Amino acid sequence: MKKRESISALDAQLEALKIAFAPVIFQVVRTMREFGILTLLDKHKEGLTLEEIAQKSDISSYGAKILLESALSASVVLEDEGRYRLSKIGYFLENDTMVKTNMEFNHHVNYKGLFELDKSIKEQRPVGLEVFGEWDTIYPHLGVLPPKAKKAWFDFDHFYSDSAFDSSIEKLKAFNPQTVLDIGGNTGKFSIRFAKNSENINLTILDLPGQIEMAQKNIRENGLEDRVNFFPLDILNHEAEIPKGFDIIWMSQFIDCFSKEDAIKILTRVRESMDENARLCILEPLWDKQRFKSASYCIINTSPYFTAMANGCSKMFNSTDLFDYIRRAGLEIEETIDNLGVSPHTLVKCKKSL
Repeated sequence: MKKRESISALDAQLEALKIAFAPVIFQVVRTMREFGILTLLDKHKEGLTLEEIAQKSDISSYGAKILLESALSASVVLEDEGRYRLSKIGYFLENDTMVKTNMEFNHHVNYKGLFELDKSIKEQRPVGLEVFGEWDTIYPHLGVLPPKAKKAWFDFDHFYSDSAFDSSIEKLKAFNPQTVLDIGGNTGKFSIRFAKNSENINLTILDLPGQIEMAQKNIRENGLEDRVNFFPLDILNHEAEIPKGFDIIWMSQFIDCFSKEDAIKILTRVRESMDENARLCILEPLWDKQRFKSASYCIINTSPYFTAMANGCSKMFNSTDLFDYIRRAGLEIEETIDNLGVSPHTLVKCKKSL
């Protein structure tokens, strides 16, 4: 039996119009943040008049009115007898780290490029990436993105993954590993945290040469050169072997960066590098494993970034897809641990299938 929609026709039309004007509202709110208007209203709980807001933010009354009326229509601000104050929605736009991180990422990394989403889907390549350069994928060029885009990209990536690192490391320590291969180690944050947490652990970061260069700098700054090694490799070179002899092979928000075909090939090569005692541990924010709709919403709507900006062929996972890739690669899921970190991640521990 089909589910009946409870929304009225008028309310459905309003929601559709919110989507139609979403780019406008996004830029209005972003501009209010840039001008410090959200901060002003957050500090002045009693509210401010239009003229007070214009004067304190150093813009014209016309500019202030344009922004405030648009924000009022989106329930970002409230108005009472000529005084404007933040709504609950406005409070989160000003104070919530997840909201602010997503807004910066979408503005500085995605906004212009997503204009080419239709072409990216048809051509199966990240056409939107051309706003930054004539590149096949974004990953080798992260270090040379424009400063604001580079900061927004790494802030976004680290916000979601870093919060799950400490709890994941505690789970990994129970396995008593001596050696860890950090595939897709990026700037080295996970390896640095694990090395500082466990004195007897030795780690190797495997990534593209550009990422290895950034990681080496961070490892040196943390005085961990004697415990963290490096293995530069283009993981998409499927003829290249994954180095062997590690107790744990670690992947954090990595396998979602590849097409289904490439992901299965990568996982298969990892399996071939493992002995019977090694374990592959994959950390991913699975959208069907989230406790809150807000987290699922963020994860699902990160997928168009991959399509238009990153590589044209990958997406964020639900558990069904990820587990299918793992099994197709000849790996057996030994354990799954949910609810690690912000926008909770799932840790999937795998061994070679017999």
